[in-house]
Amino acid sequence: MTPMLEAPDATRITRRTTPPTWLVVALACAGQFLVVLDVSVVNVALPSMRTDLGLSAQGLQWVVNAYAIAFAGFMLLGGRAGDLYGRKRMFLVGLSLFTLASLGGGLAQEGPELLVARAVQGLGAAVLAPSTLTILTAAVPEGAARARAIATWTAVGAGGGAAGGLVGGALVDGLSWRWVLLINVPIGAVVLAGAYRWLAESRNGDGRRLDLPGAILVTAGLATLAYGISQTEREGWTAAATLIPLLAGIALVALFLLVEARTAAPLMPLGLFRARAVSSANAAMFLTGSAMFCMWFFMTLYAQNVLGYSPLEAGLALVPSSLAVLVGSKSAPRFLPRLGARNVAALGALIAASGFAWQSAMTARGDYLTEIMFPGILMMLGAGLTATPLAALATSGAAPGEAGLVSGLINTSRTMGGSLGLAVMSTIAAARTGDSLTPDALTEGYALVFRTGAGVLLAGSVLMLVWLPRKVRPRKMSTSSAG
Repeated sequence: MTPMLEAPDATRITRRTTPPTWLVVALACAGQFLVVLDVSVVNVALPSMRTDLGLSAQGLQWVVNAYAIAFAGFMLLGGRAGDLYGRKRMFLVGLSLFTLASLGGGLAQEGPELLVARAVQGLGAAVLAPSTLTILTAAVPEGAARARAIATWTAVGAGGGAAGGLVGGALVDGLSWRWVLLINVPIGAVVLAGAYRWLAESRNGDGRRLDLPGAILVTAGLATLAYGISQTEREGWTAAATLIPLLAGIALVALFLLVEARTAAPLMPLGLFRARAVSSANAAMFLTGSAMFCMWFFMTLYAQNVLGYSPLEAGLALVPSSLAVLVGSKSAPRFLPRLGARNVAALGALIAASGFAWQSAMTARGDYLTEIMFPGILMMLGAGLTATPLAALATSGAAPGEAGLVSGLINTSRTMGGSLGLAVMSTIAAARTGDSLTPDALTEGYALVFRTGAGVLLAGSVLMLVWLPRKVRPRKMSTSSAG
């Protein structure tokens, strides 16, 4: 038996040949692109879905929520499953689920069929997404090359979210709403074939079983909490329909933490948060994500509901900001050696905050250059500069056997921050707009959202400067973490 196989905690590679690094990066980024694209691509298709399938207003809301909640709720389970059972295997399982669910959703004839398909899509995305980053970091040596690879992964993911409106608008205008889901099928099939052929299998751990009680509790807790937040726009913060799920969600998350503190092989070892890089980067990602995720949603509404843009025109209007997030993500590694990850992340948050503040000056007769393009570029340039160093800090502070878990956690922080932030921001906008749906009233509501977002990002920049470490030392896996 070789020394590699004799080492119980070493990463085991089952393929004899190593594929080109660029190909591994491309496959990982393609998987991440699909996952993130589907968060936003359905937005412009919602009116057509409602007309065709007879969805209610609440049912229409769950076309988005079913995906987001399943995605965020199962993320930790997906990350840990990749560590224990193999990153390639989970990549293939997650992408297969995602692709099949896309086919089912595109062919749905009734509203419930579509909602089930969207939830399964979210489950597949939760299994797939953590594997994309761990596959990438395992293939690229730590240092400048890995920083560039993570920047590419971040840029592609951000680009997927940014391109959602443009892709969705083109598909809805040119074909039908079904193609915002069906387009995933041929792309998923190609990526599956490439991943099966070229990706090397790797995993860390000793064959322990998954912490199913913990997985069920955290998924139920996050889902219930997200449901309660989603009710606030319609019911208000003090209604029983809002308070009951909010309190239940908090109780389930608290019970999850209690179980994790007592179980021998926890899904999320609480000792992980003793690493300053992991805890601070996740907190910063949650906070900044709560503001930045809202940008695409409200900019699209402003363009269509106030300025009268078509879905395709709204997507085209956001192309410059889509490119800006790619520029920010790819530029971040160049500044890391000179400024440090902490300062680059804080600088990005400040740039984004300036864009949010500029956007809050929007009017009902807005000019494209000054009330969409330029502030949008600042917002997304800052988003790209922030996300790359935060992801690098979090993963650098993790032990090898916890890489998948940390990857799942950083994605969960971003997704849950965005989901909860969107619900809160929607409530803020609705409260300012009131019963009036005139362009002026809608603009006032959207403007207040962007002012609030600017404040959140300023607070996030202060948090980063105070809490994020200047340098990161990789954490050794503790006995409790290793099970």
